[in-house]
Amino acid sequence: MHTVPPAENRRTRRRAPRRRRVSVIGVFGELLMTAGVLVFLFVAWQLWIGDEIYSAQRTAEAAEQSEEWQAEFEASQPSLPAAEPTPDAPQEIEPPDMPKPADAEVFANMHIPRFGVDYVYKIAGGVTRANTLDPIGIGHYNDTVMPGQVGNFALAAHRTTYGKPFNRIADLHVNDAIVVETPAGWYTYRFRTLEYVTPDEVDVLRDVPQHPDLPADGRYITMTSCSPMFSLAERIVAYGVFESYTPREAGPPAALTEGVA
Repeated sequence: MHTVPPAENRRTRRRAPRRRRVSVIGVFGELLMTAGVLVFLFVAWQLWIGDEIYSAQRTAEAAEQSEEWQAEFEASQPSLPAAEPTPDAPQEIEPPDMPKPADAEVFANMHIPRFGVDYVYKIAGGVTRANTLDPIGIGHYNDTVMPGQVGNFALAAHRTTYGKPFNRIADLHVNDAIVVETPAGWYTYRFRTLEYVTPDEVDVLRDVPQHPDLPADGRYITMTSCSPMFSLAERIVAYGVFESYTPREAGPPAALTEGVA
C-alpha cells in the first residue's frame, strides 16, 4: 500500500526553476551601457567639474606669480614703501623692450577686470596645446610683437576645458581694460571689437590686423579662441589698442580695479 508523502516532501521534490541563460548579446549590451555611463562621467568631468578645478588652479598659480614679482621688486628697493594704486601712467612713457620667450616660458600675466578681481592667467611663449595652452593657459604667437611694442601682440587660449581662460571673451565691452603684467610693470590695452573668422584667416595676426599691406602705425592686442563653444568651426577674435605703460615703481594702474564688482 502506497502512502501519500507529506506536503513538505512533495514540495521538495519539485524541480528547481531553470537558471536563465546569459547570452553574448546581453553581456555585450550591459558592457555598452557601462561604457556609456563612464564616457558621460568623463565628459562631465572634462567640461564642467574638472574644468572648474583647472581654472581655480590656473588663477591661483598666476596670482602667486604676481605676488612673487612684486616681492622681488620690493626686495630690490628696500628703502621704498609699497606703492599704492595710481592713475594710469601717460602713454608717453615708453614701454621697455622684452625679449621673445622660449616655447612654454611664462613671461606675463593677464588681468581683465570685467571678468572679476580674481581673473588672472599666465601668458607663455607658443600656442601649441601640448606645451602651452593645456598646461599653462594663454599662449603668445611667436611671430607677433611683445607687449607694448608697435605692431600686434597676439594671443590664443581655450574657451572650454583646461581652465578656459578666454571662456567669456564674447562678454567684453568697448573700452574694457585688458592689463598685461610683467616683472617690470603693467601694459594697459582697451578692448575695441570682436570678429568671427574661419580657422585659416591668418591676417588677424598681421602687424595691423586684417590689413597685411599696411605698415604698423599703432600698438594692438589680438586674442583668439575657438567658436562656437565646444567647436573648432570658427575663431572668435577680440581686438584692443594700447593705452599706457605703468612701471612697477609707480604702483598698480587704476585700470586693474576699475569696474570690478
